[in-house]
Order: sequence, then C-alpha cells, then structure tokens
Amino acid sequence: MGLNDDEMKLRVTPIGNGTVIDHIPAGQALNVLKILGIDRTTEATISVLMNVASRRSGRKDVVKVEDRELKEEEVNKISLIAPGATINIIRDRKVVEKRTVDIPDLIVGVLRCPNPSCISNTSEPIKSHLLVKSKNPVVLRCVYCEQTIVENIADYLI
Repeated sequence: MGLNDDEMKLRVTPIGNGTVIDHIPAGQALNVLKILGIDRTTEATISVLMNVASRRSGRKDVVKVEDRELKEEEVNKISLIAPGATINIIRDRKVVEKRTVDIPDLIVGVLRCPNPSCISNTSEPIKSHLLVKSKNPVVLRCVYCEQTIVENIADYLI
C-alpha cells in the first residue's frame, strides 16, 4: 500500500535549503538525477521517492536536492520528461518559490536529433533545434531534418 502525503512527510526528512522536484511521473526520478548530473560521486544529500501515491496523478516520484537551486537549463530539461512537475525552492526550511515546469516552444542544444544523418549530429558546429509540436503528449520535431521524437525522450538528452 502506498503512503499518503502525511505519512510521506514523516518518513522523509525536510530539507533546510535546496530544491524539491515534485509530481515527477512515476519511474522518471532516475532520469531527473541524470539531468542534474547526480551520481555516486555527488556529495550533496539527495532524497529520491519513487512510486509514491498521489491524488493528482495516481503515482509519482519526488527528488529532493540539498543546498542546490536548479539552473533554468536544468528546469527546461526536466520539463521534457516531467511536464507538469513542480519545482519548490527551499530556504531556511520554508518554500520561498514554487512553480510548475513548462516546456519551452523551442529546445536548443538539450536533446540530440534521433536521425544519425541530421546535420546537428555531424561535426558541424550546429546545436540541435527541436520544435515542440505538442506538450501533452510531448512531440518534438527537428528544425533541420524534420525527424520527430515522440517517446523515450530521456534517451536523447545531451
């Protein structure tokens, strides 16, 4: 049986300063860690909750990162795999900023085009440019070759 919000708060220590990424689709927390560059060598305290009961979405993941506020580029990457996730900035144990991530209309240099022959995948000094054709579900199209990405978006992160 899953935990409700009150039980979850009792089992996970609140952070004093840092970022809480909430409402991540179940199963995507590890991709969020990848986006943030968090691995075994990271010294910050990280809390990862997976498959937590959620009234809003049924099941969700949550990632808490002590002593770190996310960069806009990181938030944009997270929006691709967790549209609708909530970013909470914590300072002195209080939420000082809360916002829902939103996918930008154009994604530059964040994902590689799935077409290996695309000019953005060659040695040319060109960053990938993907247009957002749909936000729910996420559908992206390469500006250069018109190849689309409709699933497994995390596989194309640069």
